[in-house]
Amino acid sequence: MKKKIEKIRNLLMEHHDWFKHSIPLIASENITSPAVDEACSCDFSHRYAEGWSGQRVYAGCKYIDKVEDICMDLANEYFKSIHADVRPVSGVVANLTMYNAFTSDNNGKMCCMSIVRGGHISHGPRFAKSGREIFGTAGTTRGLNIEYLTFDNDEMNLDIDASAKIIREFKPELVLFGGSVFLFPHPVKELGDVAKEVGAKVGYDAAHVAGLIGSGYFQDPLREGADAMTMSTHKTLPGPQHGTLVSNREDLIETLRSCAFPALLSNHHLHNVAGLAIALAEMLEYGKEYHKNVIENAKALGQALHERGIKVLMEHKGFTESHQIVVDITDFEKIIGLGGDIEKLLEEANIILNRNLLPYDIAQGRHYQNPGGLRIGTSEITRLGMGKSEMEDIAEFIKKVLVEKKDPKKVKLEVAEFRKNFQEIKYCFQSVNKAYEYFEFY
Repeated sequence: MKKKIEKIRNLLMEHHDWFKHSIPLIASENITSPAVDEACSCDFSHRYAEGWSGQRVYAGCKYIDKVEDICMDLANEYFKSIHADVRPVSGVVANLTMYNAFTSDNNGKMCCMSIVRGGHISHGPRFAKSGREIFGTAGTTRGLNIEYLTFDNDEMNLDIDASAKIIREFKPELVLFGGSVFLFPHPVKELGDVAKEVGAKVGYDAAHVAGLIGSGYFQDPLREGADAMTMSTHKTLPGPQHGTLVSNREDLIETLRSCAFPALLSNHHLHNVAGLAIALAEMLEYGKEYHKNVIENAKALGQALHERGIKVLMEHKGFTESHQIVVDITDFEKIIGLGGDIEKLLEEANIILNRNLLPYDIAQGRHYQNPGGLRIGTSEITRLGMGKSEMEDIAEFIKKVLVEKKDPKKVKLEVAEFRKNFQEIKYCFQSVNKAYEYFEFY
C-alpha cells in the first residue's frame, strides 16, 4: 500500500513538472491563481450545505452562506445579471438545470447546434439521426427530442434564415446557443426573436466564452434575448472546475432555483464556490485587459500559423473573435496522419492541444478519434504572460514538427527552454491577502 501511495505522489509530481515545461493550448482549460487555489483548499471541502443560502438543510453553514452570497453578488456584477446560481458543480449540471426549467419531461423539444459542428455533448440527443447511439446529455438524461439548427460551414456559424425555418416548423420549447467550437458570436437576437414567436425560451451555453462575455467582449446574450446563460467556470473564466447559471428574468428565478436543488444537486462542492468567488473578483479587477489579450493572441496565433503554411479556418474573418482557432490539418494526412495522430505527435514535443472534428469531417468519412482538425486555445498561455511575439514562437514550434518534420523530442527541449520564462500567473491578485481585501466591499 505504501508503494501505491508513493506511486500516486510521484505521478502527480511528474504531471506537474511536465506541464511546467509545456505549452498548454487546450481551449477548455485554464490555470487558477494562488489565491483561488488557497480558497479551494479550505475547510469548506469537508462540509455539506444542501439548499439555497439561508435555507440550508444542514447546520454549520453560517460562514458558507456568507461566502456563497458574496460569490453570487460578484457573479451578478460581472455578468450584469439579477440572478446567479453558483451551485451547479459543472457546466453540464448548469445546462441540466436550464433543461429542467424550460422543457417538458421526456417529450421536450430543443433546437441547438449539432455536436459534429461544434455543439457540446451535453446538448446532444439519445440517438443520432443515423440511429447510432451517442448518449448526449439532453437526450439521455432529460429525454429531449433534438432538432439541429443549420450551420454554415463557410462562416463557422449558424445560418440565420435556414435555422429560423427549422425553429418555426419544429416549434421547440428551448432554442440553445453556444458550443465547444465557438469562433464567432451566435445570432442570439435574430433567432431569439424567432424562438419567441413559437413560445420557446432562449438559452445560451457560455462555457467557453463566459470570461470574454463578463469582461465585455464577444457578445452580450442576456441583453440580446437569452432567458438564461449557463457556463462552466474554468475556461475563459479562470476559476475552479464548477458551474454557474445567470439570468435577468425575475419571473423565472424560483423555477430556476428549484430546478437545480433538489432536482439535481445535493451538496455542491463548497470549496469550489469559495474559489469561484476569488476568480470572479480577479476578473472584475483584471478581466478587461486579460480577455482583450486572449482574443488578440488567438488572432495572432492564427495569423502566425497561416503564414507558416498551416491552414487555419476563417482567414477572411480574422480567424476568430474568441479564444479559439480551428486548424484543418488534412493536408498532412498522407505524410503524418490526421488529428489524433498529430495530437499525439505534438504532445511528444510538449505542445498540448486537442484534435477536433471539422464541420465536414463526418460527410468525408472521418470520425472524432482521428478527425481532420485541431482546436487551439489561448486562455492559459495568455494568463502565463505570453503575448503576440510568443504566438510567433509557438507557431514556429508547431511548424518544426508538422512542416519541417523535425524530431518532436528535440523540439520538446526547445519548448521547455522557451517555457522557463513563463512560470508566473498573471491577471490575478499577486498577494493572497489582496484577494480577500477585495471582499471588504461586499
